Amino acid sequence: MAGYERHLEPFATKSAASRGRLHAEPEDPDRSHFQRDRDRVIHCATFRRLKHKTQVFVFHEGDYYRTRLTHSIEVSQIARSICRALGINDDLAEALALAHDFGHTPFGHAGEEALNTAMEPFGGFDHNAQAIRLVTKLERRYANFEGLNLTWETLEGLAKHNGPLHKAAIDPADPPKSIPWGIREYLPLQDLEVHTFAGPEAQVAALSDDIAYNNHDIDDGLRANLFSTEAIAQVPLVGRVMADVRSLHGDLDANIFIHEVGRRLINRMVVDVLDQSRERLGDLAPASCEAIRAAADPVIAFSESMDSELSELRSFLNLNMYQHERVDSMSRKGKRVVSDLFNLYIEEPEKMPREWVDLVGTPGSSRTARVAADFVAGMTDRYALLEHEKLFVDSEIS
Repeated sequence: MAGYERHLEPFATKSAASRGRLHAEPEDPDRSHFQRDRDRVIHCATFRRLKHKTQVFVFHEGDYYRTRLTHSIEVSQIARSICRALGINDDLAEALALAHDFGHTPFGHAGEEALNTAMEPFGGFDHNAQAIRLVTKLERRYANFEGLNLTWETLEGLAKHNGPLHKAAIDPADPPKSIPWGIREYLPLQDLEVHTFAGPEAQVAALSDDIAYNNHDIDDGLRANLFSTEAIAQVPLVGRVMADVRSLHGDLDANIFIHEVGRRLINRMVVDVLDQSRERLGDLAPASCEAIRAAADPVIAFSESMDSELSELRSFLNLNMYQHERVDSMSRKGKRVVSDLFNLYIEEPEKMPREWVDLVGTPGSSRTARVAADFVAGMTDRYALLEHEKLFVDSEIS
């Protein structure tokens, strides 16, 4: 693996310089630390469950639409491309991209909102923090430790790929309550330095997430007839690309046209990230990934002009897709399923499977609430709907 790392930039995160794992393990002679992290992510149960977790549409809406699994694969592809172009560690970025949505509940952000509301008396619920909880505790696959025992760099990237979680250095043995609960629980074991930015690969994964979901939501929204090509052409960024495609190819089959627009939009966003990031890296001239962590601003970023255009795109999608009556109806149903299940399990924990019942405290207690939240958050959309139908005979979910 040393040969591969010789080609990376000085500011890339090097596997050979990793801060290691919470539980020491023998090194693999054929895989870097970050390749092993990626492999552990891919082979774990949480990764498989992403197949039936909502991105926007519930699983039974159709086989074509994105799920958390297909979204994560798209994010990893974009992240690897950006990392290769910048000379930073694409293995680490891939591990982060594939695991970044681990903590999501069934029914997308609607399910998370419902679970966070239910958990407010017990410390709340945050999907990024839940991802840390899953990979450090809830995944049970190894004889010598709980979780996946990922490297410090991967855990750091999962915890703060969207930026610092606190303004100043904290005492990891006694984290402030402003830190999301699942991360706060882990910090006494391993200081993830939540007051700094993450390394460059985690920043790439975060921007790749933005690029992927903005573009596949356009694709899914058009194919689901939530809005028309004429409507989204009013968004300047999209309209210019659509005009370019028509200029090059004339009238196209609708499916081909949507794909040609999507691939060009992704390319424009990726090129913008590369140009802006190279400029920031040139200004900062970091000699190591630690210099990037200590910087006052992210080094991987969109330009101001692209940020502005993406803001317009997000506003369009929010109004015409996420708030569309069809999507909103699914969201309301999903919230009700999550709330009903959590409220039942916290008061009657024996309704959960035996392996979960063994972890609970008394009904209504904080310990029982956290176990119930872990159980509900890990459900796929399909499983949650089936459990709700089984436990609530008068369910209106179809």
